[in-house]
Amino acid sequence: MTEKLHEDATAQAANFANQFLIAMPGMVEGSLAGSVIYVCEHTERGALGLVINRPTDLTLGTLFERIDLSLEIGPVKDTYVFFGGPVQTDRGFVLHAPAGDYSSSIKLGDMALTTSRDVLQAVADGNGPARMLVTLGYAGWGAGQLESEMGQNAWLSVGADDHIIFDVPPEERYPAALKLLGIDPVMLAGDAGHA
Repeated sequence: MTEKLHEDATAQAANFANQFLIAMPGMVEGSLAGSVIYVCEHTERGALGLVINRPTDLTLGTLFERIDLSLEIGPVKDTYVFFGGPVQTDRGFVLHAPAGDYSSSIKLGDMALTTSRDVLQAVADGNGPARMLVTLGYAGWGAGQLESEMGQNAWLSVGADDHIIFDVPPEERYPAALKLLGIDPVMLAGDAGHA
């Protein structure tokens, strides 16, 4: 009985904010299979994160046209918008550095997660954050759900590295996150049998 209480206390004490969650092959299915998620917030009420390795075919230039903002900055215009997760896929989320001062932001150390239009207006005006990842949707977990999935070994977790979020090409982010743990992706066979 005391062992069970200790496990419950340990699960409650775990906080995965500012961590990468790396989907385990064969354990995480659907739209989050093969994903790396940056956990922005984790409280007793649940967790919110953004998939950082799943670009869509939508560019920032096209997104800005859809929301009636004029974006003339060449390199930014061709940047892809990412699938952030299966929740609220019609809503934009901007993970950026430096944090800046926007109306609807959650400060995440040197970074921030902003959901208000003012960050996109600043980008359109050429005054936006130096580094950013724009997603549609987010990954969300209810109270205790992420802890339960962690207990089932669905995810590996490791401290986040903003270099991977902003500088590593999307297709290399999964192996880069695994390397933070000292794991080679070929070591994770999703279809391995059991003896």
